[in-house]
Amino acid sequence: MEVSGHRHNGPSRQAGDTDDQRPETPGQRTPEPPGHHRSELASEDPQGSGGEGGRPQAAGGQGGQLPSSSGPDGLVAPVVVKRTPLFAAQHAGRYARQSLITQYNQLTGANLIVMIDAIFAHNMTLLEELLFDADPEMPLHLLLASPGGDGEAAIRMVRSMQQRCTELTVIVPDMAKSAATLLCLGADHIVMGPNGDLGPVDPQFQFHGGLAGAKELVAAIDEAEARVRVAPDTFPLFANLLAEVNMIMVQQARSALARSQALVDEALRCRTGDQTDEQVRALAEQLEGPLIGESKSHSAVISAGYAQSLGLPVETPDLSSDQWRLVWNLWTRYYTLGCWPAGQTAVYEGARASHIQSPQGM
Repeated sequence: MEVSGHRHNGPSRQAGDTDDQRPETPGQRTPEPPGHHRSELASEDPQGSGGEGGRPQAAGGQGGQLPSSSGPDGLVAPVVVKRTPLFAAQHAGRYARQSLITQYNQLTGANLIVMIDAIFAHNMTLLEELLFDADPEMPLHLLLASPGGDGEAAIRMVRSMQQRCTELTVIVPDMAKSAATLLCLGADHIVMGPNGDLGPVDPQFQFHGGLAGAKELVAAIDEAEARVRVAPDTFPLFANLLAEVNMIMVQQARSALARSQALVDEALRCRTGDQTDEQVRALAEQLEGPLIGESKSHSAVISAGYAQSLGLPVETPDLSSDQWRLVWNLWTRYYTLGCWPAGQTAVYEGARASHIQSPQGM
């Protein structure tokens, strides 16, 4: 896992940049204030954690501590930290992405964060890291790509985001399925790219290292029971096929399916716009068929046009605009990083924080 919590007020600095950019005349260095020291540390990470290259970084100072000195007032003087070429190269991808995020923020006046991961409760802290000092008087934009996960966690996430902004926009350049679609229902605006895709919100479970739809799980059990009832000699076959499914899992799947409609209602109530209880209930009932009951497959496609016809606040971007070009530039970088659906690398990133989690063994 890589973590960066650097503070940025503009585009990320490049290799060799320092926090102290005093102008100097040729052949003359600007005098330093008393107690000031220049530092040639190996990295900005005092813990020596690895970057995208996966190699640990050396930390400067004695005993892993940053060197410092006392100024004339007795306070600790600030330390100027300078990136070395190797450290800058190992983290170049992160700095480039954060620079694009900063450009997006400056262009739109919004706060853009990125979440590319399955949605489960243990990921809440990583999302909160991107939100902990977000300005509640600014719009919040979330670039989202996810195969889904836990619907209850999705509700918690969208509630948290709505408390940190004037309005929430979710940007879907590729796919936001299942619980990720549920999260989108709580947004004030949903921007879907030309191949953007939402999906049914019936629940999923972690199964065989992946995700399995509760509807498919229940259907498989029901089908097996029906076939065994007609042909009892097929019992060993179905017992072998469903050996890793137990009754607790089946009951959990049935219970989660029964709660799906309530989760849709809760998500819709997270929006910040004016809406009456009657409007929320009417839209939730309208969405019940397409998003829960009628879909034959959990991977069913819900395009931007179809989502609009269902009454969702979906917009399609101007593909030639600077805003969308920045979004697509960012998305291609995450794709090549191995993020879903290209791989299993998880990303939580903003202009001032970056958390990358690679699958074990990579």
